[in-house]
Amino acid sequence: MNLNKKKRLAARTLNVGVKRIIFDTNRLDEINEAITKQDIRDLHQGGAIKIAEIIGRKVKKKRKTRKREGKVRLKPNKRKEKYAIITKKLRRHLKELKSQGKITNEEFKNHRMQIKMKAFKTKRQLKEVLEK
Repeated sequence: MNLNKKKRLAARTLNVGVKRIIFDTNRLDEINEAITKQDIRDLHQGGAIKIAEIIGRKVKKKRKTRKREGKVRLKPNKRKEKYAIITKKLRRHLKELKSQGKITNEEFKNHRMQIKMKAFKTKRQLKEVLEK
């Protein structure tokens, strides 16, 4: 009598693994007749189906190799961070001016290229160029 499918059904019904399901050998005929999940639940309450305890690792295993120093972190590139901050600020300002209609598409593109080439160090410099 093969009860693998019954074991799988019981595992799914009782929310445990298949290896934890234990059938009572005296009541295998009843278990074989069980078709629905409710039948499995009734058999579990009746004691025909039992759930084994979780078998786990009891002792924490000791490391075989000792921990050593990892990769050395590189220092952050301050110059690059500074460039990113000023570039984002200037691009945002240009975008606002374009959306307000104060500059044309061509002017927008030209000034964006200048920002990319680091022509402006501050927002004030960009404003001075735009005023001219």
